[in-house]
Amino acid sequence: MTIFEKIIAKEIPADILYEDDTCLCFQDIAPQAPTHLLVIPKEPIPRIAKATPEHQSLLGHLLLTAQQVAQQQDFAESGYRLVINNGKDGGEEVPHLHIHILAGRQLLWPPG
Repeated sequence: MTIFEKIIAKEIPADILYEDDTCLCFQDIAPQAPTHLLVIPKEPIPRIAKATPEHQSLLGHLLLTAQQVAQQQDFAESGYRLVINNGKDGGEEVPHLHIHILAGRQLLWPPG
């Protein structure tokens, strides 16, 4: 069981900003920007490369949730970055699909 599954099951506390039947959004415990949130599906999809056509609606919901949280947390207008890491070389640390929302400072390109 991943740390995200334990957060979903409420076995590990998290600073949850949004939750519905299919996903939740919470503060990252190792922030890489002044605002660093994670949006995760409750369904344990290991990574984006393991998503299937049946996940299309869920994937769209995750992106719209990120947009909604950015608006609710009042950083949508100033800008933010969405990141999905996939696999070891992509920077994936937890094998549970998640979207990073980074905001609160100028984000450089290309990233690290």
